Amino acid sequence: MSENIRVRFCPSPTGNPHVGMIRTALFNWAFARHTGGTFVFRIEDTDSARDSQESYDALLASLRWLGLDWDEGPEVGGDYGPYRQSERMDIYADVANKLHESGHAYYCYCSPEELENAREAAKAESRTPGYAGTCRDLSEEEIAAFVAQGREPVLRFRMPDRDFTWDDLVRGDITFAAEHVPDYVLVRANGEPLYTLVNPVDDAMMRITHVLRGEDLLSSTPRQLALYEALAAIGVSDGTTPRFGHLPYVMGEGNKKLSKRDPESSLHMYRENGYLPEALLNYLALLGWSMGNDVEFFDKEAMAAAFTLERVNPNPARFDLKKCTALNGDWIRALSLESLIARLTPLLHEAGLVDEVPTAAQMALLEAGVPLIQERMETLNQAEAMLSFLLVDPQNFVVDADDSAAVLGPAADGVLAAASAALQNLEPWTTESIQEALRAALIEGLGIKPKLAFGPVRVAVTGRRVSPPLFESMEILGRDESLSRLQTARST
Repeated sequence: MSENIRVRFCPSPTGNPHVGMIRTALFNWAFARHTGGTFVFRIEDTDSARDSQESYDALLASLRWLGLDWDEGPEVGGDYGPYRQSERMDIYADVANKLHESGHAYYCYCSPEELENAREAAKAESRTPGYAGTCRDLSEEEIAAFVAQGREPVLRFRMPDRDFTWDDLVRGDITFAAEHVPDYVLVRANGEPLYTLVNPVDDAMMRITHVLRGEDLLSSTPRQLALYEALAAIGVSDGTTPRFGHLPYVMGEGNKKLSKRDPESSLHMYRENGYLPEALLNYLALLGWSMGNDVEFFDKEAMAAAFTLERVNPNPARFDLKKCTALNGDWIRALSLESLIARLTPLLHEAGLVDEVPTAAQMALLEAGVPLIQERMETLNQAEAMLSFLLVDPQNFVVDADDSAAVLGPAADGVLAAASAALQNLEPWTTESIQEALRAALIEGLGIKPKLAFGPVRVAVTGRRVSPPLFESMEILGRDESLSRLQTARST
């Protein structure tokens, strides 16, 4: 495929980034990398009422965290900048003026009330709703009369009176009849350009060749195709019309489109809850695309190497948080010990369990303890609860109150006493010898089942009923601290 392929990711900096947006970015990134093309990152921030610097910063930070690098855009530059639409207002004003002067657009003086009445009348008469072209061919006298009334017009695009057909890269041939694509607004009465103008203008001027975007934007494609023709006619573009591919909806619970309001749609939630960026991208790739051969575990580089649009499924894809979490667990298990410790350290430092740069003693505990939990973790955030009994200052060790009430107490004193006696002079202090001694003392000696034997010991030593493997944990914790905790648990 041609190396001149240029795709873009152009979010609006409103609110927190969501997974549907990131899925779109990923597919564009993979397509660009697969074809040797250019991935353009553009910010659509013309809505001054909703856009914010905080959201802009979050967008950049999110792509950096995910490892989705861009070839042109903010902080990178490029030949077609600026890449923030708020810095391109003069360009849009000039293009709008040329469209008006060439007759491709006209001023519409209809009031909101008149437009609403026209919509209601169309509904009542079972006609297709949409602008009826009232102001398409106003005389100079009619325009003067509206101006005298103080009406402020919008700039409306004059749609060609014909059907529009294109070969969608995901869905094949699609046709929209002319009656379903009425004239539309390009510029508000206050002079603010709309998405309907700025998006195609930027695509044309930035030489975008392929547009991969969500299915919800499908109905706007005929408008954009017509505008591309007009932009070429007035010399704004070189006549290149991008090829469109509309990606499938991402569905949430109840087979409804995943909404920004759905908790699982927030990228921030995954980052805060300890999901790996590799795992999240891996899962998002599966929402509408297939590697083939039932392969579901892969990194973004492998995706890019295999990515073709023929493998994009047009049918809606359902976001399954449980599957995403399970895949995250697979990714955690695939990490090297060194990499996993590096990712856990900031979280454990924030929890007050290790220094920002762990001491030699802390690192020794991490290197011994992390392998015990790696097979049991599904998110990085679970490490704090699993490792705190090892890393906390002994003076600050606390047994979980609910687990203590459920397992410890007078009935457990005999078990804890027998365990302490069996371990008092144990040599060597190893996982195998600890297990052998406790089995002999509790299961054989007291004649109780393993759950009743080891449950109180586990809670006394680790502070929880659910913990890393008990005998391995006691070896790492050491004889003195293990015996101290067993004694403390008896006295509570």
